[in-house]
Amino acid sequence: MISKFMNLEPEKRERIINAALEEFAQRGYRNASTNEIVKKANISKGLLFHYFNNKKNLFLFLYDYSEDIFLNEFYNKVNYEEADIIKRWRGIVILKIELIQKYPMLYDFIIASAVEDSMEIKQELEKRMKIISEEGYKRLFNNIDTSVLKDGMDIKRVSEIIFWVAQGFGNRELDHIKRDPSYKSNIDTNALVEEFDLYIELLKSAFYK
Repeated sequence: MISKFMNLEPEKRERIINAALEEFAQRGYRNASTNEIVKKANISKGLLFHYFNNKKNLFLFLYDYSEDIFLNEFYNKVNYEEADIIKRWRGIVILKIELIQKYPMLYDFIIASAVEDSMEIKQELEKRMKIISEEGYKRLFNNIDTSVLKDGMDIKRVSEIIFWVAQGFGNRELDHIKRDPSYKSNIDTNALVEEFDLYIELLKSAFYK
């Protein structure tokens, strides 16, 4: 049925997607109401369930849909020619911020998914997130110049530490949002980049010649 949904008239399809994204982002999976979704989308509940069968399938479709859009553009814009591992990761952080600003609704939904604790979908989400993380590691640490590193440095371990720092930096922001959902509306992206630069300087002093 998903293929049939994607073949809907674009305006109607986007209306349904946007209504569902907004409801799940604002209320989370457990508290989201399909009644509110169909009301906002101006469709019948029967039509919604004709395509998705249940709320769980709708949520997981939206997760895949959001990640496909976000990650496809992300991977296409990463500068893989930048062989300096730390410079590449600084560019990656800035690129993520740009995409967050370009797709705020998708980002809100992805954030809501990342902090979702409903057991009905948590396992499915964790599987998807693990695959995305592993794929990202393979892509983003390819073609790295090791000549800038101090003698004897293990590139694999250096890469893992940089990855953990970037991941931990993002996870810290997720923790803030989980504790206080209003936090995301007050995020200063320029301040985040400046703070991440401090970590970059520490990594450089530890690993570079």
